[in-house]
Amino acid sequence: MKQILIVDDSPVMRKVARRILDGMRFQTSEAEDGRKALTVCASGMPDAILLDWNMPVMDGYEFLRELRKMPGGASPKVIFCTTENDVAHIARAMHAGADEYIMKPFDRQIVQSKLEGIGFY
Repeated sequence: MKQILIVDDSPVMRKVARRILDGMRFQTSEAEDGRKALTVCASGMPDAILLDWNMPVMDGYEFLRELRKMPGGASPKVIFCTTENDVAHIARAMHAGADEYIMKPFDRQIVQSKLEGIGFY
């Protein structure tokens, strides 16, 4: 079963994402900031990561840059899930190694479409 890490400082958004992904038969884990997400990845690299941009401690962009430097950190598919919608943010995320981008709020259809688009689902 494929493992997806949900990284978001909002408990509500983590719950929504978990419900969607559990319904799609993925195994999920959670982290509330980038620093904790790096710890999760160090103990076992997930297959994919749903990543919020704006978080305390370590934001999504900084997390992604650190993730891609880790052993095995190039392999997870990373989808930014955020309210940031300007082209500069999207380009910055893709340049840092994101595979896709989802605007909040999102639903199962959007998540499934993005996962299919990157060949994950």
